[in-house]
Amino acid sequence: MKRAISDNNFLNLFNNLPDGNGGFTPCPEVLTEDELIRLLRIPEISKAEDFHNVVKNLKRMRDLPCVHICRQPLYPRDMVMEWVKGQRE
Repeated sequence: MKRAISDNNFLNLFNNLPDGNGGFTPCPEVLTEDELIRLLRIPEISKAEDFHNVVKNLKRMRDLPCVHICRQPLYPRDMVMEWVKGQRE
């Protein structure tokens, strides 16, 4: 049985990034692709060899929100939060 995540717990998930050492660091307002990968915990749930390909597929197939600045993809945290909410409904 799936356990529902309350809105407060859901928002708390996006206030910190896992640091890879069992701890957390504050989450910036605009995420790099590596930060997004950690935030979405892609290494924990994907068997892909290249996690950046997972993000590319999410952008293409699931409309993951992204902006490009100086040809670098950046992910506004609030837009990613709304996107995740939409994916779970």
